[in-house]
Amino acid sequence: MTVRGRATLVAATALALTAALAAPAIAAAPAGDTGPAGRHEATREAIEAAVADGVPGVTVTARDRRGDWSATAGVGDLGTGTPRSPQDHYRVGSITKTFVATVLLQLEAEGRLSLDDTVEKWLPGLVRGNGHDGRAITLRQLLNHTSGVFSYGDDRGFKETYMLKDGFLKHRYDRRTPQDLIAIAMSHRPRFVPGTSWSYSNTNYALAALVIEKATGHAYGVEVHRRIVAPLGLKGTQAPGTSPTLPTPSGRAYSKLAETTTGPTYDVTELNPALAFGSGDIVSTSADLGRFYSALLRGRLLPPAQLKEMKTTVPETAIPNAQYGLGLGDVTLSCGVHVWGHTGDIHGSSSMAVTTADGRHTLAVNFDGDWSGDIMAVIDAEFCGK
Repeated sequence: MTVRGRATLVAATALALTAALAAPAIAAAPAGDTGPAGRHEATREAIEAAVADGVPGVTVTARDRRGDWSATAGVGDLGTGTPRSPQDHYRVGSITKTFVATVLLQLEAEGRLSLDDTVEKWLPGLVRGNGHDGRAITLRQLLNHTSGVFSYGDDRGFKETYMLKDGFLKHRYDRRTPQDLIAIAMSHRPRFVPGTSWSYSNTNYALAALVIEKATGHAYGVEVHRRIVAPLGLKGTQAPGTSPTLPTPSGRAYSKLAETTTGPTYDVTELNPALAFGSGDIVSTSADLGRFYSALLRGRLLPPAQLKEMKTTVPETAIPNAQYGLGLGDVTLSCGVHVWGHTGDIHGSSSMAVTTADGRHTLAVNFDGDWSGDIMAVIDAEFCGK
């Protein structure tokens, strides 16, 4: 479920690109709520604390037995002071991975592939070099990050070209194929022998998305739409391909484009999301994400056998009290409550969407800045706050 440090290269979880126009700081807009607040007071206080900590703006939507509740704090546009909206579209980063894993598990349920198939079977010759060998890696190991495959986002040249200011300003609209991204990973040694440890890798999900395309003959985003978005009526959710803009309504997205949390703030709203192909490119809304995770955990998207596979976890090292399944994380909160979901970071956007195991209590939150704020504090406040 990876919560990465906010020290700007947060994009290692889902990459980052951005259009960079320095924006002046202005006073934060007041928080706003829709729906009955009730037990959500602690959550509202947590999003206000995130804004006080430096996040430009926050939007959050929860659903429980008492109904829907949304709140915002701060601004969606530092130039105009326009507040954030509960309806904002935003880049969900690595939350994309749950969508990809769900589609692969659906294909397994249909008998079109097995998670015990090797990567080599579906993508012959693609995972080779410097000790990588697709013949020794299964699709399951891609989905739970036990493949050992190097994450292309950790390549120093990639970071300098697409994550830091000087390179980013020149290359934010670059078009690189998934095969290009995988080739970057193959230029490094694997992290470990497949199946012997855990290491978060965006390359795993670029490969998984390519397997979807090979198995179906369609773009992975087409399959996500056909199998998840359309059946659930997720009107604000899409895999945008190479489109650099966000649908309306949306706010702006902000980053430091640096390896420090100080210095100028840049408007990083526009970027080529294909540089996060399959690992972090989907756009959605908080309401849609809550609906997706609720449906998933309630068994509306997967048969029981596949949902059980998805929830079969291995220890992860990114955050305390966390386990990682197949594109789905399990975190134990301070009060002992378990929530299932995923985090997602891409330049200018930090998100998290979770649900209880019964799918009856969901929360999705987005920060429109990537260098500050404690998103886990918002989650903990919702499920453990009084």
